[in-house]
Amino acid sequence: MNDVFWLDVGSGRPLVLLHGGFVDHGMWEAQIAEFAGRYRVIAPDARGHGRSANATRPYRLTDDLAALLRHLRTGPAVLVGVSMGASVAVETALEHPELVSAVVITGAGTGEPYFTDPWTVQRMTTWHAAMAAGDLEGSVEGFMAFVAGPHRSLDDCDPEVVRRLRHMARRTMAKHTADEPDLLVPVRDTWERVGKIDVPVLAVNGALDSPDHIGMAERVASAVADGRTVTVEGAAHYHEHGASGRLPPDRHGLSGACLRKGHGQGYSQQRVQ
Repeated sequence: MNDVFWLDVGSGRPLVLLHGGFVDHGMWEAQIAEFAGRYRVIAPDARGHGRSANATRPYRLTDDLAALLRHLRTGPAVLVGVSMGASVAVETALEHPELVSAVVITGAGTGEPYFTDPWTVQRMTTWHAAMAAGDLEGSVEGFMAFVAGPHRSLDDCDPEVVRRLRHMARRTMAKHTADEPDLLVPVRDTWERVGKIDVPVLAVNGALDSPDHIGMAERVASAVADGRTVTVEGAAHYHEHGASGRLPPDRHGLSGACLRKGHGQGYSQQRVQ
């Protein structure tokens, strides 16, 4: 595990925090401090992100996570993921179910995303064109469009959150070049299999996120036997970075829904302020 960086703090039931694409474990700084007093909190940097090494051979993010959890001897853990981290959490529940006790996702479904919303398609096209051209600053700003979301601008967001996410994105993107090989191996047939997940799934969506990102997370929660969706008003794709610096499930008493063994209510929806 020398090529993967992680934090491992606190004690108790294992809680794994999985960051979004192009950022790193630092996005969870406030949540690590919040939960480490009650749980064993593990926050890795995905391969090619943050302080983890770039890939030198084909890999799957779910297998990297499984190897880490086995190395740490966590047993079944609660996986909490944002965006790319959400897809890793779902895929680990599919590929390595013995390591997962519950899943919390936001802003994604699986590693086989689909985008039809015009705003999302346009921003994705612009962002990916910048990455293909090796335009670092254009790539960073393409990423930052999703921090604001389709309903507001970056000027409407917490400036410290904007600064930190931009810094993390630039640091990770600077590790890569436009001509490097893509060694990530996708997990296949995820949407066909997602209904087989037999642990509780909580989707926590920002009301200001794009319809595609919201829809994919809701689709996962509605497909499983024990799923629940919570919508956080006034939040977008990276809504875990609120002005209070606290994860919405903790602010609204929802952490119990994902950290206990199961809420046993079937699929339900809730909106919180």
